[in-house]
Amino acid sequence: MTTSFLALFSHQTQGGLRERLCNTLRQAIANGHLRHEQKLPSSRQLATDLSLSRVTVEAAYAQLESEGYLQRHGGRGTFVSIRMASPTSKTRTERSPHFSQRGLQVLATGGCQDLPFPHAFAAGSPELRAFPHTQWRRISNQVQRSLGSKVMGYGDPLGLPSLRQAVADYLALSRGVHCTAEQVVILTSSQQALQLLALMFLDAGDEVWLEEPGYPGARNAFLAAGARCRAMPLDAEGAVPLSGSAKLVYLTPAHHYPTGTAMSLARRLQWLTWARQQDSWLIEDDYDSEFHYEDRPAPALQGLAADCRVICLGTFSKTLFPSLRLAWMVVPPQLVEPLGRARSVMDGHSALLPQAICAEFLQQGHFASHLRLMRQLYRSRRDCLLQQIETRLTPWLEPLPAAGGLQLAVRLLQGDEAHLTAEAKESGLLLPRLSPLYAGEVQQAGWLLGFAALTPGEIVSACDKLVTLLSQPAQSSR
Repeated sequence: MTTSFLALFSHQTQGGLRERLCNTLRQAIANGHLRHEQKLPSSRQLATDLSLSRVTVEAAYAQLESEGYLQRHGGRGTFVSIRMASPTSKTRTERSPHFSQRGLQVLATGGCQDLPFPHAFAAGSPELRAFPHTQWRRISNQVQRSLGSKVMGYGDPLGLPSLRQAVADYLALSRGVHCTAEQVVILTSSQQALQLLALMFLDAGDEVWLEEPGYPGARNAFLAAGARCRAMPLDAEGAVPLSGSAKLVYLTPAHHYPTGTAMSLARRLQWLTWARQQDSWLIEDDYDSEFHYEDRPAPALQGLAADCRVICLGTFSKTLFPSLRLAWMVVPPQLVEPLGRARSVMDGHSALLPQAICAEFLQQGHFASHLRLMRQLYRSRRDCLLQQIETRLTPWLEPLPAAGGLQLAVRLLQGDEAHLTAEAKESGLLLPRLSPLYAGEVQQAGWLLGFAALTPGEIVSACDKLVTLLSQPAQSSR
């Protein structure tokens, strides 16, 4: 606080020292930097920091107390006693900033803003109320006691070695990924992984193939890099290769986003052969393979070929919690050093303390236990939502395959998607739209209904609102 006083005080040039200090404090209070009932430094401390005599500071405090700005309590200190209205932003007449074409493309995506937890039917949200907070807190305390200042400095752009090893072990056992710890790159998010790959592999005009419909975050990352994005159709076996070649191909083979289709083994082998022949890279987003409720998911595409042209990525945002800001990417050996160097330019590295805690959480077996419980919990909630749709919403909604994931894609059979979505928002119901996930002219109206973060009671309550919304004659006829 006193550092800020020093900067403000140095800009005051009119009057004596006492008056300059009074003006500094008045300005700080008027601008909202000092708020009602906030404690000020002691006169001795402030005098030392500003190189003033204590008499000068005492006189300034007394002056402002007489004016009603401050109130002094013996033994407790000096406090702001006036409540000022929040300063309003001034109307600016400057010209609009001139952004680059890439910047304009980023702005055109509309950005991404996640809603407070929990919110029906926000898609992709895990259940945070069932998280093992006790184990996490205990491990956090252990890590801080054992490592201390070792996790407070700068880190390796590729990630903390213990977490890279833990992730490699986990992926080998659960997903059949063939990698060493050295091939694992720790990032803040899967979106950062996509942006890093776009930076390193794409020049303006390069071609990228994406599934149709597909994840808009991937499309945005590639468009922002100046790439030409082509939509790949889907059939019962997964994404169908197009004619020609592409620098990158983005796939969700374990559980297609958003339809839920699982890519067949024959189609996986076809893609691996294609990538080898075209000298192209396949990006395998293994975004929710941990949450399959019927059969075990097929092993990762990355583990099917020794001379692999696959870059596999995933995140802990869904399996642990979003604010952890940790994700992983498995890359072939020849890409490790270049991507690590590029990552160091982007943002240096991920925070070391969360990495160390996450590594211990995995190594001590808590991660596997947590996933088992969440699979059971999410499956019961998916079943609850499906039952609500089948018994109450079949005239309007048709669910797509729901073998896994944190949300359920549904087709809208009657009514206007955009209008109904806006109406639902007014009643406190979020309905993430399905049609914007299509890049082409042919789009499917519907929604992605998130269920994982909602209790059965919350699911029923949200469906009550949805039934009311859809059953209004004026709306369903649109």
